[in-house]
Amino acid sequence: MSYKIIGDSCLDLTEEMKKDSHFQMIPLTLQVDETQVIDDETFDQKRFLELVKSSPNCPRTACPSPEMFKEAYGCGEEDVYVITLSSHLSGTYNSAVLGKELYEEEFGPKNIKVIDSWSASAGELNIALYIKGLCESGMAFDEVCQKAEEFKADMKTYFVLESLDVLRKNGRLTGLQAFFATALNIKPVMGAAEGVIIKEDQARGINKALAKMCDYAQKNIKEPEGKTAVVAHCNNRERAEFVKEELLKRIPFKDVVITETAGVATVYASDGGVILAC
Repeated sequence: MSYKIIGDSCLDLTEEMKKDSHFQMIPLTLQVDETQVIDDETFDQKRFLELVKSSPNCPRTACPSPEMFKEAYGCGEEDVYVITLSSHLSGTYNSAVLGKELYEEEFGPKNIKVIDSWSASAGELNIALYIKGLCESGMAFDEVCQKAEEFKADMKTYFVLESLDVLRKNGRLTGLQAFFATALNIKPVMGAAEGVIIKEDQARGINKALAKMCDYAQKNIKEPEGKTAVVAHCNNRERAEFVKEELLKRIPFKDVVITETAGVATVYASDGGVILAC
């Protein structure tokens, strides 16, 4: 069966993966003051970070319309898998579901599976890579859907950011007090529980926090030999390489993929942030 994996623009594909016709991106829109940026192949991360830095206001994101998803579902592939940002972070999941309803009202039933990733960035990519592997093995649509949901429920997402300010200002830390310890250079190690952001731990200094994040991955991983870890970074490849090295010291992953954040994850991770999914 032919297949397509559709992600919102927080599915942070590597440059090589962007050339793979099995993947398609539906962009969100970013806004800094009066400037609107489409989070597609034209996104310029360095320019965007400069815009954010020069603005006193918090950047905003707007999810794609249901019609954009509906149009994407009209592709020629028989099986369509859609991976979105956590529904706790964005309305993209709801748009994708409504897009499916609109498509099927007009054209009839189709194999379309919409997955709320309970994650973002590295987490979305990790699910996408898993689904791609299942599809390439020839697995049937229904079984891929079941296994993908099990994989998502099992997957852990962690992140270490320079600042939680954007998440706080955007209301993405609901139920969690934003962490402020800049003067002491204390960095929180954050995680996600069914898509809701939680604080796992903290450390003094970014590298110690990144190493502690790897400790959490080691503590919670099951059967890593057949698994891939994904590390996404915002404008700091050196930190991502450090995390990859620390992971492989601790855990015998099949592979560790490094990717760079596109627009949406750049908004939330901010300059220097690192996200891990495994």
